[in-house]
Amino acid sequence: MKIKICLWITLMWSSSVGFTQQDPSNDIDFEILKNLELFEMVYKSVDLNYVDEPNPGELMRTGIEAMLAELDPYTNYIPESLMEDYKLMTTGQYGGIGAIIRQVKEQVMVIEPYENYPAQKAGLKAGDVFLEIDGKSVENLTSSQVSEKLKGQPGKDLSLKISRQGKQMDFTFAREEIKMPSVPYYGFVSDNIGYIKLNSFTQTAAKEVLDAYNALQKQGTVEKLIFDLRGNGGGLLNQANQIVNFFVKKGSDIVEIKGRAEGVNHKYTAKANPVDAKIPIVVLIDGGSASASEIVSGAFQDLDRAVIVGTTSFGKGLVQRPMDLKYNAKIKVTIAKYYTPSGRCIQKLDYSHKKVGEHANEMDESTLKKFKTGNGRTVIDGRGVEPDVSIAKDTLHELSAILMIDNIIFEYVTKFSQTNASIAKSGEFELSDAAYESFKTFALAQDFEYTNASLELLKELKLDMEADGLYTEAKTTYDALYEKLKPVKSDDLEKYKPEIKLLIEDEIIGRYYFQKGRIEQSLVKDKNVLEAIKILNDQSRYNDILKIQN
Repeated sequence: MKIKICLWITLMWSSSVGFTQQDPSNDIDFEILKNLELFEMVYKSVDLNYVDEPNPGELMRTGIEAMLAELDPYTNYIPESLMEDYKLMTTGQYGGIGAIIRQVKEQVMVIEPYENYPAQKAGLKAGDVFLEIDGKSVENLTSSQVSEKLKGQPGKDLSLKISRQGKQMDFTFAREEIKMPSVPYYGFVSDNIGYIKLNSFTQTAAKEVLDAYNALQKQGTVEKLIFDLRGNGGGLLNQANQIVNFFVKKGSDIVEIKGRAEGVNHKYTAKANPVDAKIPIVVLIDGGSASASEIVSGAFQDLDRAVIVGTTSFGKGLVQRPMDLKYNAKIKVTIAKYYTPSGRCIQKLDYSHKKVGEHANEMDESTLKKFKTGNGRTVIDGRGVEPDVSIAKDTLHELSAILMIDNIIFEYVTKFSQTNASIAKSGEFELSDAAYESFKTFALAQDFEYTNASLELLKELKLDMEADGLYTEAKTTYDALYEKLKPVKSDDLEKYKPEIKLLIEDEIIGRYYFQKGRIEQSLVKDKNVLEAIKILNDQSRYNDILKIQN
């Protein structure tokens, strides 16, 4: 029976992908057929002889995933069990309660309910710990397992038992269709400068951008625009194409994709009349801006249509296409590279020369080429999209990072929100000095440790001294220096107060005004946004950057 199953799998596999039509005399075809036969023999040998009964589904899935991992990180097998996650990535929709959850130590808790969705409407709050779902304990479950239990058919009730500051509470409410917006926020950052934040390129991204732009025009006069793609990991190519089309002249090149398979090559151009082809635009990018975000920012840069501000983008110049498989599964395959209007491919890592079992390296410097934008500015391939105006990336001090990682800020804000019924509106809220002193007292009462760069270098020096046999002689000096460099929590809480205050304010705003409030609050002191405003308010500088002739 086992042999029949293995042979049936191999025969069905071969016929379904057309290998029966291959010519064995062709070297490549022979290699394919030979390796399929070897795979079948290995699979059958394990099935018949392995000491324990193997799980055929898990074994095959491991084999498939290991094979695809040798290509690139974006060619993926999607089994039926992960189709809901795939749907969320492409549509932004799922059936559930509408909340961010996370595992904290050994508990799974609510981190932030989504505004106007079931969790928030039912009264769940950040910091609530899940105890039971539909009468069954979730003890020892991971956040992924809890998430699966929370998801389900919209309209179907679920019951929750949670713990809030040690007090158990029960909730019963219906799941809903949760739609994650591609545009979580839009508004004005000055009298005539509009701002649109785009988080992802799902199926409704272009419509949401257009709706946001039209809404801004109704609210006031939008004479200039900031388009924020920071942290946007991409999505659907056709949505990127439509968004660029809104702001460039009809007929403009947008992106070209080139692949090996028949029918893949295609050049996308602006086929519709633009919404506004003249409005000055600044696009914000960072290392998290990838794929479709780079199609948009790369096209705007090559067409000299917008000033790009921030840090260099991720550098993903590859295009994937989902393909249906049997048994409700899919495979997402890298089918092409994309090229911006100047002709460059911004792909940073070279997967074509990656050795088996090793990581891909960046494109060799000697292979990089220079290209020209429409106005003659030089751009380079193989590096991602490099900004026209670079803004240094913010880095958190080690203390700030550990206050976030160990949930000390989160736990303080949970207590803060229980004793403060309301706060100033987002964009105007500022943590008082008294409240910060309260936080310092709370933080110092927690058990946490952190280090600093100087101390880490000293520890490395100790290892070198031990290897050279010098540590014993220098131990007294080393110990004195160690004590001198060891961080003092109370001192550092004061030294890095401005940075830590911003993190606390962001968390507090999220409790009262959700994601929209977080974004609105951040814009006030966002150095990328402030630089974008300066550029848009200085027409001469804007023109000089883009080499626009008056």
